[in-house]
Amino acid sequence: MLTFFDTNVVAYMFDSSSPRKQEIAQRLFEDQAAAGMATISTQVLKETFVTLTRKFDEPLSFDEAEEVIRDLSELRMVQTDPQMILAAITRCRSASLSLWDSLIIEAALAGGCTRLATEDLQNEQVFDSLVVFNPFS
Repeated sequence: MLTFFDTNVVAYMFDSSSPRKQEIAQRLFEDQAAAGMATISTQVLKETFVTLTRKFDEPLSFDEAEEVIRDLSELRMVQTDPQMILAAITRCRSASLSLWDSLIIEAALAGGCTRLATEDLQNEQVFDSLVVFNPFS
């Protein structure tokens, strides 16, 4: 099963202020990446860089964060394009979600993923063929 990783799960891999979540995120990510099943989008790359350099109590340096982004860039990658943005706007309207969450869902679906690892949506919520799961619950 292809697993799409939302930014929050990726960021927790580097967040030493939440050791339990850090361990869970690292283990899940390593397992999925080793199996070739981890998928992210260009949106996740951008958001991860900002989170790592600006939103942690002890942020990573730009050089450290850039290295993380380089490593993540080797994963299965979904490019955000105008059609995906328009589909996300439609989903945003129909499912009462934020544009950012809708864009994550659309990227996961475009990438052929059947699981979405995130803590931003309701656990076990289903969007078409995609099932949301919160690895921290």
